[in-house]
Amino acid sequence: MNEQNKSNQNHGETPKKSQGELVSQPSAWKKLLSKRWVYPAAYVAAAAIILTLVWVYQDVSQKRLAQDPTKVTENAALPTTGQIDKETAKEPKDQEVTATVQGMAWPVADANEVKVVKPFFDENGTAEDNQAAMVQYNDTFIPNVGVDLGREDDKVFDVKAALPGKVTRVQLNPPLTGTVIEITHDNNVKTVYQSLSDAKVKEGDTVKQGDTIGTAGRSEIEKDLGNHVHFEVVEKGTQVNPISLLPKK
Repeated sequence: MNEQNKSNQNHGETPKKSQGELVSQPSAWKKLLSKRWVYPAAYVAAAAIILTLVWVYQDVSQKRLAQDPTKVTENAALPTTGQIDKETAKEPKDQEVTATVQGMAWPVADANEVKVVKPFFDENGTAEDNQAAMVQYNDTFIPNVGVDLGREDDKVFDVKAALPGKVTRVQLNPPLTGTVIEITHDNNVKTVYQSLSDAKVKEGDTVKQGDTIGTAGRSEIEKDLGNHVHFEVVEKGTQVNPISLLPKK
């Protein structure tokens, strides 16, 4: 009777797997994901990949800039009036201007004492020349619409009026450009003298060619040039390369 009851009880139980049989195990992925270190490690790896992609993108962008700097400045945001004069911040226009200015003199006492420390940006120039004619301020690149003249020894020097005319603007020590003087001449021509440390004329004065109007100095936007004068010629509203108008040394 006891053996029969035991038999019946055994028939009513769910048969167990024998010791030699395989028991279902969790998958390898579940085991891996159950580890505490898995998710932090995945986040770190993802962050590393993203940073690598950003670095590669920046490196490529910088190489493109070095190859062709003229393509990154067309609509660059520039400081407003009072920091950089809007007229002097314009890029050279596409149209060619036939210079009619005659008898222009170097804006210094002795042209042989100065050299061009930053050239005029010429749209028809080579990529190498144009790169040298770019002004970098923070992360912005601006075409140089004048020429910058400085001495080899970085000493200051007197700045002269390149043509006779009337002083139509004097801005004393703007934060970025240094003192700015504008002189208006005949035939709708203006000359602009920038990066000065002082002004020896005032608005409304009439000056003769060769008169001292200020002293070369420094500016924040071109601080790497040291003591210099930034010289522009504007004819009929368009910037002209001053070197094409100045007498040969």
